[in-house]
Amino acid sequence: QVQLVESGGGLVQPGESLSLVCKADEFTLDYHAMAWFRQAPGKEPEGIVCINSPDGTLDWADSVKGRFSIFKIRPAGEMYLQMSKLRPEDSAFYYCAASQKPMITVRGPDCYTHLEVRGQGTQVTVSA
Repeated sequence: QVQLVESGGGLVQPGESLSLVCKADEFTLDYHAMAWFRQAPGKEPEGIVCINSPDGTLDWADSVKGRFSIFKIRPAGEMYLQMSKLRPEDSAFYYCAASQKPMITVRGPDCYTHLEVRGQGTQVTVSA
């Protein structure tokens, strides 16, 4: 059973950086399709990145491309969403998602819509 726990959210100023963590397990990181998405109050969810399985390639949303990156610490089962040059419009609840089964092929920054497992989310606020 895949389980995901996000952490690392907080309040930052525009232009600053922040890293979010999605805690899973090493097998999930290596063999399950995963994604990050976000949802701001009153808005539709927005896919940020799809981490494809099994090749690990990344599909980024244009809104964050070049500012956000992914980093994994496999033995700890941790996937980091490293965010830089944050903007007020990046403020949202951020969620990690994963496929329930391994070796599922998904593509595109909105692949989270096909992933069954979600974490509880962590809030990011970017404000001066």
